[in-house]
Amino acid sequence: MRRELRLMQQRPVYLIATVGVLAFCTVFFLTFLKDRQPYDLPIGVVDSDHSSLSRNFTRQIEATKIGKTISFTSYTEARKALQTGKITAFFVIPENFYDDVLSYRQPTLSFYVNTAYFIGGSLSYKELLTLANLSSGAVQREVLRAKGLTDSEIMGLIQPITIDAHQIGNPTMDYKVFLVNALLPGILEAIVILVTVYALGSELKYGTSRHLLEKAGGSMSAAMLGKLIPYTILFSALGIICDCILYDWAGFPMAGSVFNMFVGTFVLVLASEAVAFFIIGALPVLRLAVSIAALYSTLGFSMAGFSLPVEAMPSFIRGLPAIFPVRHYYLMYVQEAFYASGFGGWYMQLVYMLLFLFLPPLVYRRLQKAYVNLNFPRK
Repeated sequence: MRRELRLMQQRPVYLIATVGVLAFCTVFFLTFLKDRQPYDLPIGVVDSDHSSLSRNFTRQIEATKIGKTISFTSYTEARKALQTGKITAFFVIPENFYDDVLSYRQPTLSFYVNTAYFIGGSLSYKELLTLANLSSGAVQREVLRAKGLTDSEIMGLIQPITIDAHQIGNPTMDYKVFLVNALLPGILEAIVILVTVYALGSELKYGTSRHLLEKAGGSMSAAMLGKLIPYTILFSALGIICDCILYDWAGFPMAGSVFNMFVGTFVLVLASEAVAFFIIGALPVLRLAVSIAALYSTLGFSMAGFSLPVEAMPSFIRGLPAIFPVRHYYLMYVQEAFYASGFGGWYMQLVYMLLFLFLPPLVYRRLQKAYVNLNFPRK
């Protein structure tokens, strides 16, 4: 352990890749999404009608916090602005729009959204669709009022079913809660895997593995424990600090116990280290092992299920997320933070993460031979 602590002091890459990267990501995401949702998204308007109804529709978008309208004189001009990223969406109000409404000719209100920018495009689409539906209902209400119907009768025709929606665990629809709670554990998992692979593989690359075994009295088990314990403490401390920042200082929803999240974070670190041990043991070449670890860590973000639900994935890959520890941590977080289900609600996710600890014994002998013989390429 003293030998490993000296190596960590001599090689700044360890602290930069752990403390530096996680601190930067934490500050970046918490400040980048400090307003909960993106505001003043540029939305283009092509008003070919210039009526009171079309101007009112434009003002309704301006009245929301989401959109900020930009006027264009033609469809071609708005399309070029959309394609170059100057606006996230635009809508076209056709000529004689107001007259067609009054004459029951069902005018078409077209809007175009750039979904290459996922959040901006999705919010713009939702905003425009909501306003279009509200405008349609407002027109119907005025027509029915002119026919002598009461407001209660009109609402029964326009909106026969009233929706009472409750946002469980995130009533303010804060994007930080959606993203940061899943991104930071994924980043922590990637850091643990990459740094552990590098720490174990660098002994092979620099030919120092025999010196490590000599310091451990010839015991491979003592060598691995002494080498990994400092990193386990460092990773666990970083994860717990992130939990304290999210659920105390940043005020993220936590219906359950934050101490249970500490347990989940610690087990996530152990599972990630086990995966890293397996990668470097199965392929004791630092360059290739780091590449495999980076690919595996990147796939963990896609397979965790927070951006795309596992149930919505193609059937032939729905079982694949189970091979990523962060997937089980995410399910554990949902049960604890949103539903306060306690140990009884997520203990199986803890068991699944602990199953990753059976990976190192599968490659233990192979890595030991590599450490002793140094018979693998170092470049």
